[in-house]
Amino acid sequence: MNRTLDTFAEWSGSFRTRHPSFSEIYRRYGTVLIFFGLCVLASVLSETFLTVGNLTNVLRQVVVISLLACGVTFIIILGHIDVSLGSVLALAGTVCASVMAETGHLGLAVASGLGVGLLTGAINGWVITHFRIPSFILTLAMMTVARGIVLLYTGGLPVSGLGDDFRIIGQGDIGPVPISVLILAVVAVLAWVLLNRTRFGRHVYATGGNPRAAVASGIDTDRIVRRAFVLNGVLVSIAGIVLMSRINSGQPAAGVAYEFDAITAVVVGGTSLMGGSGTLTGTLIGSLIIGVINNLLNLMNVSSYWQQVVKGLIIAVAVILDVKTKSAGSPRRG
Repeated sequence: MNRTLDTFAEWSGSFRTRHPSFSEIYRRYGTVLIFFGLCVLASVLSETFLTVGNLTNVLRQVVVISLLACGVTFIIILGHIDVSLGSVLALAGTVCASVMAETGHLGLAVASGLGVGLLTGAINGWVITHFRIPSFILTLAMMTVARGIVLLYTGGLPVSGLGDDFRIIGQGDIGPVPISVLILAVVAVLAWVLLNRTRFGRHVYATGGNPRAAVASGIDTDRIVRRAFVLNGVLVSIAGIVLMSRINSGQPAAGVAYEFDAITAVVVGGTSLMGGSGTLTGTLIGSLIIGVINNLLNLMNVSSYWQQVVKGLIIAVAVILDVKTKSAGSPRRG
């Protein structure tokens, strides 16, 4: 009995004196602390930041990037990458707007946009797994092809005359809450459940963490990759539909560099570019961080050129922290 009490005393004493390392604190709370720190800094630097109108504007602006980030989170956890997000967004959104302008049927227009995203995602996934082409190279090709197709399809001209029904998706509200934010909330919840409460989600983590071990355990890793790219394509098309609805026109030049913001949000949110770890919760917080940074820089009238410099530094620091902290603890899920 005395030995048990002594052992417990030694354990409790060591627990009380143990101080968590920086890497451990960053893994657990880094993203949240960065977000709240940015909000405090923004409120100090700009009196406009905490106004209801500005916060609502931040939420509307962050919806598109968040939808893109939710989809590409699955891809990055798998150890892949997708740099075609912006071009596919423009293609899917413009096709949706074009069908809406021609038919006036909202359901048909949305279905056509979703179909474009599903098709491009399926092509990406199939070619990557069948021909063993690096995802960066294949999606780089898809980025160019999709942008060329949308410019050919529209002649480089915007699509207008979409009507009020289409505008509701990106500009409408239910009470004080924008409809686009509700769409993001539904998508985020479904994606979280898919990643954390289904066999598919477990296989995504397993494939990204150790593909050979996943194959040895009976997981069809190629099928998991294909399904993830299809899911990503669908979420990209939803983002495109929301964006075109918000500006109430089909813009073939839209979405340029959106993939950079989305990937930055995912990495800042704690998902490792080396695959095998990441959380959708972190991704959403990372999207908010990017949204707050963009908003603050705009409020302070910072040049768009400097904004690109800031974003580049952010993703560089995030990757460095990821490399430094990954070996200090187990992969995160959630």
